[in-house]
Amino acid sequence: MKSTYKLKLMASALLATSMAAAPAFAKVDQAQADKLGGSELTPSGAEVAANADGSIPKWEGGMTDNPSCYNGGEFLCNPFPDDKPLFTITAQNLDQYKSKLSPGQIAMFEKYPDTYRMPVYQTRRVYTIPDRIKELTKKNAVSTQTAGATGLTGLNLQGYPFPIPQNGLEAIWNHIGRWRGDALERTIGQVTPQANGNYSMVMFNDQLSVTNQLTDYVPGEDDNVMFYFKQQVTAPARLAGNVLLVHETIDQVKEPRRAWIYNAGQRRVRRAPQVAYDGPGTASDGLRTADNFDLFNGSPDRYEWTLKGKKEMYIAYNSYKLDEKGVPYDQMIQAGHINQDMARYELHRVWEVEGNLRAGTRHIYAKRVFFLDEDSWLAGVIDHYDGRGNLWRVAEAHQQFYYNVDVQGYAIETLYDLNAGRYLALGFENNEPKGTNFEVKFSKVEFQPAALRRSGVR
Repeated sequence: MKSTYKLKLMASALLATSMAAAPAFAKVDQAQADKLGGSELTPSGAEVAANADGSIPKWEGGMTDNPSCYNGGEFLCNPFPDDKPLFTITAQNLDQYKSKLSPGQIAMFEKYPDTYRMPVYQTRRVYTIPDRIKELTKKNAVSTQTAGATGLTGLNLQGYPFPIPQNGLEAIWNHIGRWRGDALERTIGQVTPQANGNYSMVMFNDQLSVTNQLTDYVPGEDDNVMFYFKQQVTAPARLAGNVLLVHETIDQVKEPRRAWIYNAGQRRVRRAPQVAYDGPGTASDGLRTADNFDLFNGSPDRYEWTLKGKKEMYIAYNSYKLDEKGVPYDQMIQAGHINQDMARYELHRVWEVEGNLRAGTRHIYAKRVFFLDEDSWLAGVIDHYDGRGNLWRVAEAHQQFYYNVDVQGYAIETLYDLNAGRYLALGFENNEPKGTNFEVKFSKVEFQPAALRRSGVR
């Protein structure tokens, strides 16, 4: 028993040493950084130019003004109500489009040949970022470096860490550390339908603030924390009052994510180290891991990341129909998958990044393949493989641009389990009194363990 324990300690020490010894990757030079926001690269590092046949248009600065249909408030209107699908991909015509789909997307057509479809619309490159985020991103291009298997140095919070990525880890960090707004509060629903489509909805109240946007932020204090996140379950009654608190550290090998859970039944706050990696996702019925939230979150240290390059791909985009105020949830949630008639797909350039499980670590996903939108760096699709190399789960983000605050987010995020014939979908707010509020402000005291009991009162 003791010898086994010693062997584990030695293995952990060797792994830590190898991580610490890993070199920091070089920053890009100023001449390359100066291309950001110019004629070649957008401020976030995407190609400005159109593709060869113009089906992906030139970036013209994004949507810089609110559409005429928007009258203020948290719920958005669809800025493209007259757009019609150019064509629809089905199981019958799938072979024509396979080159622009991920293996996981193709598997969905094979799993649900009679009901799964992808309506493809005109590509609209609406994404843009505020001027201050452009400047922070340009600074990061020449200052941010990866350190070891997960750490960063020289990061200016809120700017994209690596707008001109040199490797897979840097590209993944652009998703993790992307511009997501200064803060947000939202009430959203999550469902895990049975194979026959029956479901019950779990409701969450989420609050998030970037560290340096807290009203009582002290420079240099908690400088390894990227953001603070609190999630309270508000329904059903049997789960209501349970609260999760996360302090999202930047280097999670140097300092693991700080997480606490308040259990309303026990009236007790406790540390929650399981809220990381492949720990169980909250109220997910075993259909997602902790790091499946937001398609991928947390430390990237358990994988070796390879940048495979760019490709053109159909991903869910400008998904305003799925966030339309007043749409009944029963109209959106179906057996096997969400109502694909309400989805909108467009052709975009994506970065393909492959993550293979690092030697000496464990995770239920032995491989993950990311397809990151070049404009926003959000993961559009992630294919997940099991330990035998078989495709297991397919994550898909139905993105939309919050033009009122210049933030790209998700209307709905989905995770399809090909083996179970079930899925998880998160983000339903259509029938809630308020939508996502990006203009809220929080103090640090609201994200401390002592505040959990107050938040969790039923």
